[in-house]
Amino acid sequence: MATKRRAPATRACCLVSEMIEEMGLDREKARALRRQILEGVILLCQWQLERMGAKPRPRTGRASRVNVD
Repeated sequence: MATKRRAPATRACCLVSEMIEEMGLDREKARALRRQILEGVILLCQWQLERMGAKPRPRTGRASRVNVD
């Protein structure tokens, strides 16, 4: 089955650009926001890796289980 070609103005990348422009975000703001989000994800991943490599902490303050008849 043949596919129809869309007009250049209705391409997804153009629609996204129009939406971003309507929201008042320019390219620099979008780039800064994207960078900030990626840095946050990297920081979270590094923190998780550090936690995985650390020795488990001893559990304190927990009561032992008791069977009740």
